[in-house]
Amino acid sequence: MIFEYVLKKNGIDPEKDIHMIQNIDFANTAGAFTGGTGDFTVEFEPNATSLEKEGAGHVVASLGVESGYVPYTTYCAKKSYLKENADTVKGFTKAIAKGQQYVNSHTAEEIADIISPQFKETSKKDLIKILKRYMEQDTYKETPVFDEDSYDLLQDILNEAGELKEKIPFDTLVDNSYAKEALK
Repeated sequence: MIFEYVLKKNGIDPEKDIHMIQNIDFANTAGAFTGGTGDFTVEFEPNATSLEKEGAGHVVASLGVESGYVPYTTYCAKKSYLKENADTVKGFTKAIAKGQQYVNSHTAEEIADIISPQFKETSKKDLIKILKRYMEQDTYKETPVFDEDSYDLLQDILNEAGELKEKIPFDTLVDNSYAKEALK
């Protein structure tokens, strides 16, 4: 949906101007691309960097940069869960904030040292390249506060894709109280 949104934003009609293959499982898109399917692919890291390293492709743009800040990662819970597990939610949100502060105050090399055990298939050199790319693109949020502008952008993208029947007010779905408390 974000790719289609970016195409339209740049005057390209995904229905008429390109042939988009959408029936390949996301885990297999890089392999399909290297196998000759398609002229381009949309990839998350570390797949994008792996394609470059193999000489099979080049990163030419970031959907995150081109679309504007879209909240790719959000955490959702029922009101009953929030009420019954407030301490857990507070602790979790505080941990997210602490992680964001760390990422925003350390180098790519320092972050790679910490996260490398989670990415055993990716070399430290590649992790550093990926982290630097994300830093240059201003990918990392500074706080866990979910801002209304990115919420509105997400709804615009969902609406344009035909996945949202009507917009939902920000305050109906978003509770920033835990995030704001975590910043204290």
